[in-house]
Amino acid sequence: MKKNIIVFSLLLVTAAITFNACEKDIPQGVTYTAYTYASKDEDGGTWDPILLTAGSEVIIDAPADVASAEYLAELAEVKDLNSSLSDDQQEIVDYWGNNTLVRWIEIAEELAAKYNLPPDPGPEGNYPPPVAPSGTTPASSDFPFSHPPFTCRMYAYISAAAYDAAISSWHYKYTYNRPALYKTDASIELAYPQNDIPSYPSEDAAIATSIEKMLNALFPNDVTYISEKAKECRDSRMWAGLATQSDLNAGDSIGRHVANVYITRSKNDNAKFAQTNKASYDSLVVIADAMWNDWIIWKNIDIPPRPVGVTPKFGGVTPWWIPDVETVRPGPPPAQGSAEYIAAEKEMLDFTENATKEQERIAFFWSDGPSTYTPAGHWNLLGAEKIVDAAMNPLRTARVFAYLNTAIHDAGISCWDTKYYYFYPRPAQANPEIRTTFMSPNFPSYTSGHSTFSGAGAEVLSHFFPGSAAEFEDFAKEASESRIYARIHWRFDCEVGLDVGHNIGDYAVSAAAVDGGE
Repeated sequence: MKKNIIVFSLLLVTAAITFNACEKDIPQGVTYTAYTYASKDEDGGTWDPILLTAGSEVIIDAPADVASAEYLAELAEVKDLNSSLSDDQQEIVDYWGNNTLVRWIEIAEELAAKYNLPPDPGPEGNYPPPVAPSGTTPASSDFPFSHPPFTCRMYAYISAAAYDAAISSWHYKYTYNRPALYKTDASIELAYPQNDIPSYPSEDAAIATSIEKMLNALFPNDVTYISEKAKECRDSRMWAGLATQSDLNAGDSIGRHVANVYITRSKNDNAKFAQTNKASYDSLVVIADAMWNDWIIWKNIDIPPRPVGVTPKFGGVTPWWIPDVETVRPGPPPAQGSAEYIAAEKEMLDFTENATKEQERIAFFWSDGPSTYTPAGHWNLLGAEKIVDAAMNPLRTARVFAYLNTAIHDAGISCWDTKYYYFYPRPAQANPEIRTTFMSPNFPSYTSGHSTFSGAGAEVLSHFFPGSAAEFEDFAKEASESRIYARIHWRFDCEVGLDVGHNIGDYAVSAAAVDGGE
């Protein structure tokens, strides 16, 4: 019976999102054709990686000479493939284009949406942890539950790994300077514009392998699909006349090394402790109840109830840029009965009865609830659009996604620390007359995750695309306001969250400013 109620509720939410979003479709991907890069960034191999000590940390062999029989045989293989593509192969070449990380981000978003459904409650009404159980097969076929904390962490790991893989690739490209294939053999028909970037090692192979291994660890039930996409990506480089087998093999070696570094970090970043059992969770409630007398302590009001919230200890996950959660933790929310609280409650009641069609549309557009790619996915798509518009090469693309997603992950860590530090009630719990547009998420109200994620996202993207800073700020404010229109968050949840997010984004921007890529 419980399962039926949950499934029915989620179907109602999903149907509502689909119906109400039709006036302004929720974006699902970026349409682009291969382009000429705005820059080659010959010094990119000297930029500071996120986790690697340097681009040279990975050791790969020098490539065979372009006049060697070995290399000429590889060119002949590429020519043979390149000149006899099937329609399906040509479609794959066109799909991946010459900036494959854009497609990998979309694949990650697809996986996030697939698993963004609350699983059946465990024996304690609990959720699965945001890391896979030991071994290669998780205990449940619906693992993981890709809620916002899980998903922002996932985007951070794959993006940062891709950036380090790209830096290492660039290091060896301009160390060995093996020319692009078409420069050695003009009869090779390159499927994309000529960008005159050395071919060895293949950055696309390095990125594909690093992301493949990370995604396999994060989505263990989809290993076959993920590995098929990685193989398809690598194969398409030969079909496009972009890489030889030795270029791909060298890139694959880089990707494997980088993935090992990142998987090691992921095993030790405390995420495995983020989802607590009921006894541990109840102890957090007791502590919060003793600390805060100015408001009723948050509790879940779902039917059936979930007595344990989503990832109460996600605030203990290791951040990328902020020194610690205490440094960026905001002050307490207003006491119930205070002037600020009364004004916020009045606003909630007013929106309950008088929300406009446009406000409801905004609420649904930014809902990012079940079966969506979550708020972080929205910001990745905004970033991808600007990356393509700016004709960024794969290295610069990886740099944008790395800083964007590590900042958003830090924002999630900070927000969840704040949520379970204050245990502030949701509007509909504090006043049952407040009716929400859709179900309130199963975690405390203060601060707003959407707002904190969006503040960080806007801050980072504004650094990389300063001409669009006002646009990003408008998106962030709209995302933040959407939670008020839906009556899921108080205004102070959103305003404070937006400010904290901007502050956290600035930590990432400060790191980017000195990494050599400016």
